[in-house]
Amino acid sequence: MDYFLQQLAGGVATGMIYAALALALVMIYQSTHVLNFAQGEMAMFSAYICLALISSGLPYLVAFFITIALSMVGGIAIERVVMRPLKDRNHLHVVVVLIGLFVMIHAAAGMIWGYMLQDLPSPFRFLRPLRNQYIGPHEMGVIGTVALAGLALFALLRWTPLGLAMRASAENPASARLAGIRVDWMLSLGWGVAAGIGAIAGMMAAPIVFLDPNMMAGILIYGFAAALLGGIDNPWGAVAGGIILGVTENLAGAYLVGTELKFTVALVGILLVLLVRPAGLFGRAYVARV
Repeated sequence: MDYFLQQLAGGVATGMIYAALALALVMIYQSTHVLNFAQGEMAMFSAYICLALISSGLPYLVAFFITIALSMVGGIAIERVVMRPLKDRNHLHVVVVLIGLFVMIHAAAGMIWGYMLQDLPSPFRFLRPLRNQYIGPHEMGVIGTVALAGLALFALLRWTPLGLAMRASAENPASARLAGIRVDWMLSLGWGVAAGIGAIAGMMAAPIVFLDPNMMAGILIYGFAAALLGGIDNPWGAVAGGIILGVTENLAGAYLVGTELKFTVALVGILLVLLVRPAGLFGRAYVARV
């Protein structure tokens, strides 16, 4: 029973990282209807920025919030400079550009920081007195941090005029423009918020998988799986999908397929969801009358 609870708690913590990345993917999909294949590399680059700030002498908490702010600015810049000229292009053009962005960010990180494994310290050492046989301090910190980020995003989108404008711009741009909302800037801000959430995922994952330019490759697959499992058009479904996937992966790795094959759980999950319920567990299926 203790081993089961340990795997369950670890799965929730890992699932929260998947959920953060899935949430970033869903936010961009809602506003642009494309999947950002470079989201994982953006998160990895943010983790390197955090390490550079800490190495310069800044406390982790200060470096954490500066990294989020810089990541949001970077996300807005990518939308304005790279994605905006493609808004009337074919989706295939957008996919090719996003794959190119993936390669560019990956190469830039390797050129600047190298390809050797580096250690980004965990900021949750103060939680060591709460450590027990089921969950460690970093896992507790990950769950709390991602949960707080999700609640902050919910409050932004639900109870602020800015959040209402962002939702209106994503759901009905034409009506939002008629209401006087600057839709283009709202979409840019959506990219910025997604980049900030992705940065949190990168900084939470780095102490677990170690920091190198390839660190987010597998996590991005899990993020896609979580987004599809919960619903690519439902942010909170994506969060639930990430937790479900993390727990399922851990339990399957412990009791069914072993640690070597548990990565296939995400791939099988994507396949099953696409075959059985393409809209996801919490997504909406749209029916068009012809």
